[in-house]
Amino acid sequence: MANTPIIKNLSEEDAGKRLDVVLAEYFPEYSRSRLKRWLQQGQVLVDGVTSKPKVKVRGNEQLQLTVQEIESEAECRPEPVELAIVHEDEAIIVINKPAGLVVHPAAGHYSGTLQNGLLYFDASLQAVPRAGIVHRLDKDTTGLMVVARTLTAHKYLVDRIQKHDVLREYQAIVHGVLTGGGRVDEPIGRHPHDRIRMAVRPDGREAVTHYRLLQRFRAHSHVRVQLETGRTHQIRVHMNHLRHAL
Repeated sequence: MANTPIIKNLSEEDAGKRLDVVLAEYFPEYSRSRLKRWLQQGQVLVDGVTSKPKVKVRGNEQLQLTVQEIESEAECRPEPVELAIVHEDEAIIVINKPAGLVVHPAAGHYSGTLQNGLLYFDASLQAVPRAGIVHRLDKDTTGLMVVARTLTAHKYLVDRIQKHDVLREYQAIVHGVLTGGGRVDEPIGRHPHDRIRMAVRPDGREAVTHYRLLQRFRAHSHVRVQLETGRTHQIRVHMNHLRHAL
C-alpha cells in the first residue's frame, strides 16, 4: 500500500512553538513516539523542507506528513475483540468502549486493543490512520468513541476536534464533597519523577477542564466534566490537582 501524504496549514497562533509540539497538536491520532520517529526519518516537511524537532515554526507554514501505512499495519494486527457498536454508517462507527479495554497498542498492551478489534471488524480501516481512531479514552474509562471509516471522515473529525468544535462530556465520582463547579486551567506534562504518569507542570501543554457538581454524597461528589483540550489523563490530573481525585 502506498504511503499517504497529509497536509496541514499552520496558523499564526502557532508561531514560536516547537515543531515536535505542533506536530503532536495537528496529528493527535498518532503517538508522540511515532511522530518523532517520522520527523527524524525526514517524513515531515515544513514548506517542503525537512527540519529538526526543536526548531520553532513561524506560523502559516504548510506542514506535510508522509504516513507509512505498511508500518502501521505491521504494528497492529486484526484480532477478534468484542465491540459494543451503537451506531454505524458509511462514514463513522460509534462504539461504547467498556472499562478495561485499551484503545490502541502501547507499551504493555500490544494486542487485544480497540484498534485490533476495529481492524478485525472492518478490514478497510487499514487505509485510515489508526484504524479511524481520532480521540482516546483511558483504559479504565467507559464511554462513546467515534471512529472514522474513510479518510474524508477522518480529516473532518480531526479538524473539528482541533478547532474545539466537538463537545466532550464525561461524568465521574470524585473523593471529597465539592461545594460547586469551576474551571481548571493548568498545563499538563510528564511527571518529573515517574515518566509513565502525567501531572500539572508549568512547562506542560495547555489544558482546560470545566466541571459541574451533580450530586453530593457523604464523602464523595458526582460531577459532570467538559474538556476544552484533550491531554492524556486530563480529568484525572486536574481533579487530583484540586485534591478531589477520581
